[in-house]
Amino acid sequence: MMWELIRQNRRKSMTLFVGMAVLLVALGFFIGSAFDPDRGGVIGVIVAVGMWLGITLISVNSASGILLKVSGAREVTRDVHPRLFNVVEEMKIAAGLPAMPKVYIIDEPSPNALAIGMSPEKSAIAVTAGLLTRLNRDELQGVVAHEMSHIVNRDSQLMTVAGIMLGSIVLLSQVFLRSWWFMPSSSRRYRSKSPGGGSPQLQLIMVIVAVLLAILAPIFARLLYLAISRKREYLADATAVQLTRYPEGLASALEKISAGSIPLESANQVTAPMYIHSPVLKKGRKLSGLGSTHPPIQERIKILRYMSKGADYYTYQKAFNRMHGKPTLLIPAGYLDKKTRTQIRQPTVEPEGATDAKTRTRDVMDLMRAVNNYAFLVCACGLKMKLPPNLPDKKISCPKCGRDNEVPVAELAAIGAMAAAAETTESAHPVEGAAAGSRRLEYTRKGTGWETFACACGKLLQMSPAFKGSHLTCNTCGRTTRIKY
Repeated sequence: MMWELIRQNRRKSMTLFVGMAVLLVALGFFIGSAFDPDRGGVIGVIVAVGMWLGITLISVNSASGILLKVSGAREVTRDVHPRLFNVVEEMKIAAGLPAMPKVYIIDEPSPNALAIGMSPEKSAIAVTAGLLTRLNRDELQGVVAHEMSHIVNRDSQLMTVAGIMLGSIVLLSQVFLRSWWFMPSSSRRYRSKSPGGGSPQLQLIMVIVAVLLAILAPIFARLLYLAISRKREYLADATAVQLTRYPEGLASALEKISAGSIPLESANQVTAPMYIHSPVLKKGRKLSGLGSTHPPIQERIKILRYMSKGADYYTYQKAFNRMHGKPTLLIPAGYLDKKTRTQIRQPTVEPEGATDAKTRTRDVMDLMRAVNNYAFLVCACGLKMKLPPNLPDKKISCPKCGRDNEVPVAELAAIGAMAAAAETTESAHPVEGAAAGSRRLEYTRKGTGWETFACACGKLLQMSPAFKGSHLTCNTCGRTTRIKY
């Protein structure tokens, strides 16, 4: 674990974080003084700090869940996407993380990824469907390693807390501006008499300062927030290369990610700094210049491709200096030992057809249907039917051969009745043509693609093309179904 590097990174970020705290306290003081020059400043500071503490306490317990929900992320299991789980598990072991991050997929075509978590033990990595469509294994490994680095270096924790601070400043500013401008003019004249006995001129000055600060503080806070993100991306790239030992994987992934201009509809100005690349927001707007959440991606790609002689911090530092044309210490000197060099590994040879763009696109589309509770019903003739959730029909005719096929049932209202019925039967039955409430002990696969059947409790169980297991356990009721081939 790079404790020295993490401490140094934290010190730099805490300086910016303290700057945001000063802005919040100053904003509370001047807003309070605008209403009452004598005692309002102290009350305003108390309200500002109280607001921040309240939002923080709520967010510490549910920040990750809130951000993932806002991002439209859905959790997936190993059975649904084995390759993604294997890559995350590999990088978790390489990084020495104490717990396996939860894995989420965002149903959007824009290629991107982010890491969220208040601690390494309670973290999550989310990737978009567009990313899975475009990247091969080495490229996906580079992206996951980059996000894993944010978790290891505590970046995700700091960005979450800094986002809370930014939200507090924006909220306090908006409340003041709206309450002041929409306040009746007679009330503002009454307040100008200074009920506490202070000078009206002093209150007027406080009002002007409070209004200016309410307008400018969110802008300054956002620039500080974005600066925290930009400073940490280079380090995450360097750590990712150390974990994967293959700089070209991440470089190629960044190149493919930057080539697209598809808006990431679920992203906003708070979550944008958490993604591996500054996303295109709604209506095609992209943060750039001082408002950019990341350093220029072409610089990051060039640095990675300058690393032709190693995959370690020393080589990354040299490549970083070469890119910027001057020596700039990004990584502590203690980690720049020439003797402890890491050799670049050979690229992964994937199975034939695994890199086919059409195949990956089709697989990811099926994956997102599975995540959204679609059922994959394989007819005896071999045709795979994709059924939307909550389909009212109990049977569906195959458009190819005309056979009637039972539709898997997954209505929550039917769980109790189905579970009760399951306890009264002792025999297993085939998947198709069986009663929905019967107890499932065995399932025979019909092909090599996506397949779905309903557990006795009503939960839809999905098997991806990569599933090779002999048993499948239901997360809802705990029953285990034997899978026959």
